[in-house]
Amino acid sequence: MRVKEALPLVGLAGAILAGCQTLGFRAADYHPRVDPADFETKVDNPYYPLVPGTRVKLIETLGRETTENEITVTRETKTIMGVACVVVHDRVLENGVVREDTFDWMAPDNRGNVWYFGEATKEFKAGGRVSTEGSWEAGVGGAQPGIIMPAQPKPGQPYYQEYSLGVAEDIGQIVAVGESVTVPYGSFSGCVRTREWSLLESGSEKKWYAPGVGLVRTESTAGEVAKLVSVTHE
Repeated sequence: MRVKEALPLVGLAGAILAGCQTLGFRAADYHPRVDPADFETKVDNPYYPLVPGTRVKLIETLGRETTENEITVTRETKTIMGVACVVVHDRVLENGVVREDTFDWMAPDNRGNVWYFGEATKEFKAGGRVSTEGSWEAGVGGAQPGIIMPAQPKPGQPYYQEYSLGVAEDIGQIVAVGESVTVPYGSFSGCVRTREWSLLESGSEKKWYAPGVGLVRTESTAGEVAKLVSVTHE
């Protein structure tokens, strides 16, 4: 889950999103160039590895509440804007009951940037209600892909992670590199720390990504903390 904070002006480093316009007050002008020939099917960014068959589990705590976040890299692909995207299955469970069920679509370009092309999400609410709010697909209704992890992360300008006007306007920023983090799964050095938020909601998150592993810890301004507890491979 992401928690976000509004920001009036966001800049985009051309080195991160080649061919994209600099982001300003006119977010609708964001149109990154997407050429399927520039993309690959193997995601080997060390800070966001997506190896098919990998399943990671994070335990999230907020006060006395505890939930599990299971993320599985499937062997399925979905073609979006001509790009073959890896399908990632993300579930949030509370006391063994699924509260959120999401399929994310990601693909690496040949520079090593990992792009985010959309998600199909369901949130299960009281009374049997199901919300698909937040679902979007790049190329549909003006939605545009963004970068979830740069090829060579270093502190700098914020960048779009996803863009669908009024639906998904998430922003990321590399804040620090070379940090050390300890979670139940182990201790890691050389970690990248990001700040991530949305232009549509209040709040933000700090996230740590370890080389060769990926996401290992998050801390939100709402007080939620998530820690990596296991990684398995099928």
